Amino acid sequence: MTDDRQERIRRRAHEIWEQAGRPEGAHMEHWDQATAEIDGSAKPKAKAAPKKAAAKAAKPKAAKPAKAAKPAKPKAKG
Repeated sequence: MTDDRQERIRRRAHEIWEQAGRPEGAHMEHWDQATAEIDGSAKPKAKAAPKKAAAKAAKPKAAKPAKAAKPAKPKAKG
């Protein structure tokens, strides 16, 4: 690993850690995410959802009319 690359990963991992609220015990996840971002093998987690999912979420669904309750049938006397 080159010193420049490692320094960029270290800085990005630190940013991720701060954005996550400085949790303890998540340093490897932050390092892995930073490495992936720096190497270009993954998109940052903070990016928006894929367009397909966003388009579905933006479309309001038509409300179905509520079914009227049927009156109870009287029991046959027998």
